[in-house]
Amino acid sequence: QGARAMAAGGRGWFRALALGVSFLKCLLIPAYYSTDFEVHRNWLAITHNLPLSQWYYEATSEWTLDYPPFFAWFEYTLSHIAKYFDPQMLVVENLNYASRATIFFQRLSVIFTDSLFIYAVHECCRCVNGKRAAKDILEKPTFILAVLLLWNFGLLIVDHIHFQYNGFLFGLMLLSVARLCQKRYLEGALLFAVLLHFKHIYIYVAPAYGIYLLRSYCFTANNADGSLKWRSFSFLHVTLLGLIVCLVSALSLGPFLVLGQLPQVISRLFPFKRGLCHAYWAPNFWALYNAMDKALTILGLKCNFLDGTKIPKASMTGGLVQEFQHTVLPSVTPLATLICTFIAILPSVFCLWFKPQGPRGFLQCLVLCALSSFMFGWHVHEKAILLAILPLSLLCIQRAKDAGIYLILATTGHFSLFPLLFTPPELPIKILLMLLFTVYSFSSLKSLFRREKPLLNWPETIYLIQLVPLEIFCEIIFPLTPWKWHFPFVPLLLTSVYCALGITYAWLKLYISVLTERISVRQKAE
Repeated sequence: QGARAMAAGGRGWFRALALGVSFLKCLLIPAYYSTDFEVHRNWLAITHNLPLSQWYYEATSEWTLDYPPFFAWFEYTLSHIAKYFDPQMLVVENLNYASRATIFFQRLSVIFTDSLFIYAVHECCRCVNGKRAAKDILEKPTFILAVLLLWNFGLLIVDHIHFQYNGFLFGLMLLSVARLCQKRYLEGALLFAVLLHFKHIYIYVAPAYGIYLLRSYCFTANNADGSLKWRSFSFLHVTLLGLIVCLVSALSLGPFLVLGQLPQVISRLFPFKRGLCHAYWAPNFWALYNAMDKALTILGLKCNFLDGTKIPKASMTGGLVQEFQHTVLPSVTPLATLICTFIAILPSVFCLWFKPQGPRGFLQCLVLCALSSFMFGWHVHEKAILLAILPLSLLCIQRAKDAGIYLILATTGHFSLFPLLFTPPELPIKILLMLLFTVYSFSSLKSLFRREKPLLNWPETIYLIQLVPLEIFCEIIFPLTPWKWHFPFVPLLLTSVYCALGITYAWLKLYISVLTERISVRQKAE
């Protein structure tokens, strides 16, 4: 009934939110864009001009095609519209080509494909339990969720300033989550399988999908105490899921398998030579590890424990280069990060299997899988934090405990994206958008849970307030000091390490919450 009421009376406000954010995206068309803009222009040119057999071999530009085949076909489709805007953008040799028509087309393509994200958010809002009846529309959980997703600060700056196509990809993910919540399991599985062949970063959350589908769809019944009824296993359901995965994979990778190019495609998708950390340090465990190594190196040099002539100059003045060797602490290999990630994910997957709590349990596991992979993965991009923030938005409107974790994770995670926009004209834009989104998040969730204890304790509040002086130092004070020339990496280091502390804390707090949670009798019955 709550869903019907929202559908009847809520279309007006939802449409207003969607149109409002789309208008804002249009205003950001002239803003700064990163090298990712040229990456996607190059992929348009490659897929438009070259036969399929050359897509994953073409290397005229350094920005070679390194997304799965479905995304390549997506670029191919866009290229046939792009030719009407400016055919020159589709010339492979036109490196760093950015005419006005090219900028307009590429920006517009992101805004247009975001319509899938808007639809997915609408479907997620329909899944929200409408028990908290609020007279004021602004205090309805569905309204708050719609704002937190549609106006998400991270998505706005990453897609519509920095430039990427995360919107429609997250749309596919949220739509698959909504379908699983609606018990339309096969649709959810199909959408997620398609998503994996658009962008393989979503493999981070695949364990949550796999275990949830096995537990809720392949096994059709539970015992009275909530444990699994082993006899309820359905071979038909497993077969259907297997067919979906195989058909989607065959459609995506089949042509390259026939051409004998599968190893080449895989080598492009998983380039382990790129080093432990991305160009900007993602605020994860390895950022803390790298900072500790730097601190120990400086200490070792001052105390004469280390020989200064044997330490690469780049490791002391340039932040992190691509192939980085640690000086004091053991250097990290891809296998080590894989083992750490696997160990970090394991408890959340066990919880999903042994303490089933329906869609909420699935969402908790999904967030923990995303966060664990972010914390310990190899060459993690700072943008990957959105993989945890967006699904956590669905949880934060349901319980005060999750709302507190969301505020810490979203605020620090979004702040860690600031170094992506380093040009002066974007400084007021990113600060204003971040402030608006953060103030709204705090005020709306506080009013939603006003009858419960405060969402954040004093140490958490003080930690978040300290982000203000950190930003003032990094953006205003540091550039005026002579350190700028000798240690240009310092603002990145400080931002990354400080945010890593908050994200690690949020990850641990969520894990403790999930592991210590008791299952009610009603949940056991479900």
